[in-house]
Amino acid sequence: MKPTDSPQIPESTDARWLRAVVETAVDGVILIDAAGKVLKFNPACVKLFGYSADEVIGQNVKMLMPGHYRQEHDRYLDNYNSTHERKIIGIGREVTGQRKGGTTFPMDLSVGEAKEEDGSIFVGIIHDLTERERTERALRESAARLRAVVDTAVDGVILIDARGRILMFNPACERLFQYRAEEVIHENVKVLMPTPYRAEHDGYLKHFRDTGERRIIGIGREVMGRRKDGSTFPMDLSVGEAKQDGEAIFVGIIHDLTERKRTEEQLVQAQKMEIVGQLSGGIAHDFNNLLTVIVGNAEFLSEQLRARQDLRQLSDDIGRAGDRGAELTQQLLAFSRRQILRPVAIECNKLLDGMHKLLRRTVREDIEIKTMFEPELALAFADPAQLESAVLNLAVNAQDAMVKGGRLTISTANASLDDHYQRLHPEVAPGDYVLVAITDDGEGMAKEVIDRVFEPFFTTKEVGKGSGLGLSMVYGFVKQSSGHVSIYSEPGLGTTVRIYLPQAAMKAPRSPELIQLEETVLPSGTETVLVVEDDPFVRSYAVMRLQNLGYAVVAAVNGADALEKLRADSSIDVLFTDIVMPGGINGWELAERAQQVRPGLPVLLTSGYALETLARHGQHREGSVVLVKPYRKAELAQRLREVIGQAPALQPPSPQTG
Repeated sequence: MKPTDSPQIPESTDARWLRAVVETAVDGVILIDAAGKVLKFNPACVKLFGYSADEVIGQNVKMLMPGHYRQEHDRYLDNYNSTHERKIIGIGREVTGQRKGGTTFPMDLSVGEAKEEDGSIFVGIIHDLTERERTERALRESAARLRAVVDTAVDGVILIDARGRILMFNPACERLFQYRAEEVIHENVKVLMPTPYRAEHDGYLKHFRDTGERRIIGIGREVMGRRKDGSTFPMDLSVGEAKQDGEAIFVGIIHDLTERKRTEEQLVQAQKMEIVGQLSGGIAHDFNNLLTVIVGNAEFLSEQLRARQDLRQLSDDIGRAGDRGAELTQQLLAFSRRQILRPVAIECNKLLDGMHKLLRRTVREDIEIKTMFEPELALAFADPAQLESAVLNLAVNAQDAMVKGGRLTISTANASLDDHYQRLHPEVAPGDYVLVAITDDGEGMAKEVIDRVFEPFFTTKEVGKGSGLGLSMVYGFVKQSSGHVSIYSEPGLGTTVRIYLPQAAMKAPRSPELIQLEETVLPSGTETVLVVEDDPFVRSYAVMRLQNLGYAVVAAVNGADALEKLRADSSIDVLFTDIVMPGGINGWELAERAQQVRPGLPVLLTSGYALETLARHGQHREGSVVLVKPYRKAELAQRLREVIGQAPALQPPSPQTG
């Protein structure tokens, strides 16, 4: 007879209530005897296991267990019945149940014992853990994803509690602050702050806890961080607040600003140098106009005072002083990147090797000169004369740094500057360069000196021992050549200046020999020259010099005046004009309009800006001749005959050059 077939006995009220509890319970209720047979299987169990009550009652409870639990079950019951040792009874634990279809599910099983006349019976309360496990798995996966994000984040992520103790310190923080996570966990976050931030931190937190006023929380701001070694670095700190178990916790996101700050400083320095360069170029232009008059008149006086050697000596001194002033303005123009450059393909090894004797005569005998040349060096594209001048300047500076003697090393190499280098030096174009490096083992320079070393007139030498323009000239020449210059120096260890010049195409022309002017017999002429110059002193000097060379002269004060005189006077044979002039018509525009009026008219241009219009627009065309102020009588005579001799080779410039 099955248990359900037992004689019907009227139930008491308590029994009815108990049955109602079991039948309506959300959790499964199962009743088994001492042999493990199922006596009761409530509707919740039917739902959990997929068996009907009739299929289970009278069967061994092992049918509801997966394989490995079945083998253990009999041993548990036998051990309990013989020793009464409670390994399961009275204890709740997580186990696995098996459904009718063979699938399994996690469940919490609590087993209790009741004594009957014919032996013990056991009551099992079964709670399905499927949803809880799914939720926990989702939480674990979410936490793992979050941990992966935090661990792989480029920016630092730090978690602190309401008292400022560090709870989490991701790998990016380890790299930034140079602490391992275990060194700072549970330490106060102040360990990562320099003064005065360290002293202010506790006050900020206390004020926030007391008032709720957000001075830092929810706000990103720039602060300083302190590394393990005591060094500091700029960082952007964003702090957010969250609640955990009713307590406030704070999440800090830390972005290192070191590279950005370096880039900003370099851009500010570059802008400052550009502004100073523009100012220097303007000063040089105006000063060149004055020097043209001074040098020219001194030269004229010298010619007229041949009978008075005492007075002629004075005029020659004026001329030499003017020449020195012209050299200074050329250095200013070099810094402002407005000098005339004649770039060609240079064999730097050959050029530097050829300078060895010059350098040996220039530097002291207690300085050894050593060269280290790359055998397969590419051709550089630059002005060889300016490169020689730059190397000579650097050699002299190196000598001054080696007070007690030393070694001057000149080396060359092929170099590639990549995108990473450009991130550190934004003004540099990535590509292939020829490197010329000048190294000394002298006193070296401090960082504050290096930061200013390319500024014009900045010098560390004694008064009267340097103009402060040598390195400025090097800087301007290299920048105008589309190159890059850098200085590496440490006090007491020496200095290396690296000049990077763009590589040239293999078919570029080689360096020509310098044209030497024959000043013994100056070329003259009888043509009529239209002189256009807005500066009255320079105009007067040019008129006097041309007349002295035999030319007839018509003078004009600006472009409009020149065009009017050109149309009115058919005898004009050549145009001699300044490039930069007020009145709306510059020298290039005047040349174009003049050649429209008089096709094939020879044109000689001049400028104190040293071709800045051509350099800016890349319009230095073949056939054009430009005389750079201040100029000597011989240079004027030579250049004027050149343009007259090559007429009508000069082509009018394009409209955009004005």
